[in-house]
Amino acid sequence: MKDTLHRALAAAPAKALAFDDGSRRLNYGELRSVVASECSWLRMRDLQRCGLLAENGCGWAIADLALLRLRAPNLPLPTFFTPSQMIHAVDDAGMDHVLTDRATEFCAAHRQFTLVAVSPYSGLALLQRTGRVPSRELPKDVAKITYTSGSTGAPKGVALSAGSLLAVAESLAAAVRTAGVQRHLCLLPLSTLLENLTAIYVPLLLGATSLLPPSSRTGVRYGQFDPRELISTVATSQAHSVVLVPELLRALIAGSNASEGFPSLRFVAVGGAAVSQSLLAAADALGLPVFEGYGLSECASVVCLNTHGARRPGSVGRPLPHVRLRVDEVGEIHVAGAVMSGYIGDDELTRSDSKSREIATGDIGEIDADGYVYVRGRRRNRFITSFGRNITPEWVESELLSEPQLKLAMVVGEAQPFAAALLWPRADVHDEHEIAAAVARANARLPDYAQVRRWACAPDSPAELHQLLTSNGRLRREVVLTRYARQLDSLFAP
Repeated sequence: MKDTLHRALAAAPAKALAFDDGSRRLNYGELRSVVASECSWLRMRDLQRCGLLAENGCGWAIADLALLRLRAPNLPLPTFFTPSQMIHAVDDAGMDHVLTDRATEFCAAHRQFTLVAVSPYSGLALLQRTGRVPSRELPKDVAKITYTSGSTGAPKGVALSAGSLLAVAESLAAAVRTAGVQRHLCLLPLSTLLENLTAIYVPLLLGATSLLPPSSRTGVRYGQFDPRELISTVATSQAHSVVLVPELLRALIAGSNASEGFPSLRFVAVGGAAVSQSLLAAADALGLPVFEGYGLSECASVVCLNTHGARRPGSVGRPLPHVRLRVDEVGEIHVAGAVMSGYIGDDELTRSDSKSREIATGDIGEIDADGYVYVRGRRRNRFITSFGRNITPEWVESELLSEPQLKLAMVVGEAQPFAAALLWPRADVHDEHEIAAAVARANARLPDYAQVRRWACAPDSPAELHQLLTSNGRLRREVVLTRYARQLDSLFAP
């Protein structure tokens, strides 16, 4: 385990509460013991690389910390991945074991894995690969591999060292320490890199308590989000800090309007997608201590963050202490400091020196005279929903256009709670029910976060449609966005 985290865990008072998931509570003395035992238990099973697929809770935290101490590459698997995405990640990264609370489900999807034991410490089942382990070279210093929600069906794996992860965690701990944060509420999946840092590593560095309720108690479930459960969880937790994506912040603001607010909150970090200024203004009006940030997996999560002592509305804050950030001549943001060791399968990048590497983010931005960073957009077509999920529209559009009823499709959803589509049916298709069935079939092949929740047909004649296409038949996206702005906006109307 990285020295700073090990020292913090060892120095905390034994009886101070470390983790509480509603069913299990661990003080720091118990946590030290159970992590050491889990580590020894895993070492006896000749584990080399391990996936981690489980609901939020103490078991997840114990397994994560034990794998970090073992220096075994850990692949947190998002519970919202489709079976095909899950299999891709496990095989792409060459995992030989998986720790999980859903052994039957995983083994049914990936038949090369079988149950070998259940940990008496984390409570998770250990699965072992029975077939040949895919040969995949990893960077020597890799501690964690994170596959994001996936802007395509087969997302890339980002390899991160313990040094990069802890550099970000230490910067975040310093940022919230001045706010007196001693009780954090975990709402996002722990498989999300940001929450992995803020709900596991940052509280341990602070000697604080982290509340790790399962999603069944928080209302934060992909495809089944329940704002009332979220509001109740935050109100009763007495938490000092939470991390939110914009859609959760919107629900919290609505709950604050309908109640006495959330007086215990001292630091509400929001990121993962663009945050509207009207949403931030509404939070300010209610006295919610909301601080916008910015980051990406390739930079071990958070890069910039507004704080109590340095906050500028409209910006994503100043770079954290470990970060070196610049904007190039075309306005693209580049980041150095705690960055990835490489992408899985990208041997050239894996061999290069991560300490001196600079990541081109693909985001357009600027830095003001006081060092605050402003993110203005993306160089590519990818968009991020208000739940923080990355989606490349071409991926969803390809699923839609695999249906014979549809000729063209334009998918949008930047900073919105779901993806929506403008559709051009084929000339012989006039039945709306037939189109709806086509959309439903495409959605069945997509994970919840990428499914098209609303759609409309564009009323174009053949001559008008020709004006929207490039010479090779692709939609001119900017032309469509301008021409159909009203129709596209209506897809997200309440």
